[in-house]
Amino acid sequence: MTPQRDPRRWAVLAILSGSLLLIAMDTTILNVAFPSLVADLRPSSVQQLWIIDIYALVLSGLLVTAGALGDRWGRKRLLLIGFGVFAFASLLAVFATAAWQVIAARALLGAGGAAIMPATLSILRKVFTDARERAFAYAVWSAVFGGGMALGPVVGGILVQHNGWHSAFLINIPVALVIIGLGLWILPESHQPREGRWDWWGVGQSVVGMLALAGGIKQLGKGGPADPMAWALLVVAAVTLTVFVRRQLRLAHPLLQVRLFASRPFAIAAASIFLGMIALGSALFLITQWFQYGQGYTPLEAGIRLLPAPLGLVITSLITPALMHRLPIRHVMAGGLLLMTAGLALPWLLQLSGPLGYGEVAVALAVLGFGVGIATTAASVTLMAATPAQDVSGAAAVEETCYELGAAMGVAILGSVATALYRVNLPDMGLAADTAAAVSDSVGEAARVAGELTGPAGTALLARAGDAFTSGMTPTFLMAAALPLAAAALTWARIPKNLRPTENAH
Repeated sequence: MTPQRDPRRWAVLAILSGSLLLIAMDTTILNVAFPSLVADLRPSSVQQLWIIDIYALVLSGLLVTAGALGDRWGRKRLLLIGFGVFAFASLLAVFATAAWQVIAARALLGAGGAAIMPATLSILRKVFTDARERAFAYAVWSAVFGGGMALGPVVGGILVQHNGWHSAFLINIPVALVIIGLGLWILPESHQPREGRWDWWGVGQSVVGMLALAGGIKQLGKGGPADPMAWALLVVAAVTLTVFVRRQLRLAHPLLQVRLFASRPFAIAAASIFLGMIALGSALFLITQWFQYGQGYTPLEAGIRLLPAPLGLVITSLITPALMHRLPIRHVMAGGLLLMTAGLALPWLLQLSGPLGYGEVAVALAVLGFGVGIATTAASVTLMAATPAQDVSGAAAVEETCYELGAAMGVAILGSVATALYRVNLPDMGLAADTAAAVSDSVGEAARVAGELTGPAGTALLARAGDAFTSGMTPTFLMAAALPLAAAALTWARIPKNLRPTENAH
């Protein structure tokens, strides 16, 4: 019997896509606004990483809790509350005058985003009852999310070029208000009744564990293996998350159905998204910095030069459901991951034989976008198809945690690697001790110092800092390329040959 189709489903998809686009863009929109923000507020190198990372880290830490809250309170209600928080946090950021205020506003934006994101996939699962239509809806979801991450720097570049870094936050407010109005009118409410009391211990353990994990990795990248704080945070994360998982396995009504990972397609799809997002998040962050610091482009010029990635991603996301209907899912997913590997590695290997031009970078960005579109769409459809209807909110939280935490970890880990390599390649320029310390802190600090110098001295300093940053790009991007390559091997070896997630169950 063919399931009844909701007549509002395409309007719902449009509203949820707009919701997701805003959330995804906020993950990366500050990448091109970053130099002007650094010049204005002068954050330290640690504050710089927190400004970029805190949004995704808070969002990731709260996704499991938000998914469970949506089941109890109503997914539509939580989504609209999330947009209210999002608009308020954006207003706070617009009026920020210090780095810590931007960090606080970005943290609040992450909390609002956490309330929104699980609801989008849960509502899609509710209104799209046909498997092929649902696969297309998930493909649109993946295209919007990945495209939003890649378009964030483009939109940010346009806004910052004319209105300053504050405008990267100001754009959120009218969009959030429109979505709230349309959502009240069109979106259906849905619940997944849960028995038992609210698991406050589980909430605390999941949030503390995720934040400690992210903070530990960030601190390790900053302070190196000898940093005791990094290891202390990582130990806290390991202990807290282990206790969380074991406790969830014992509960009759867990906050997160950890047993979802017993499904091989679910676990491999989640791992593929996570590894792919580490690579993509670091690539987008570093390439926008390279365009501005290494090549001297303005924020708008840097954003426009990123366009091959989101265009390729959107195109392949929308054709991937047809590929999945014709080819084994492991071929589709592994093929996308291999394209990601090629897009990340090839241009930087070419750089070893001579200067890298934009033509090679544009081709690499397009190939990267193609790969991300195919791999993440196939993984998203596989992950959700492997999930029972009653656990859809938990699965959505897992998927979105992989997206957001993966992107944040890419900036934290590989961004720190790139900074360390920048310092190694930075020549001695005979600067005063305090100036030399600032220049070696980060390429952003070097650009600020260069801007304060007059005449050829500033130009020479910026050129040498840019060359040092460029020299660190090749090993960093090769490290990033190894991640989707590993995910491709895992997918090919472990995904069942006969898995067809775009077909209705009989």
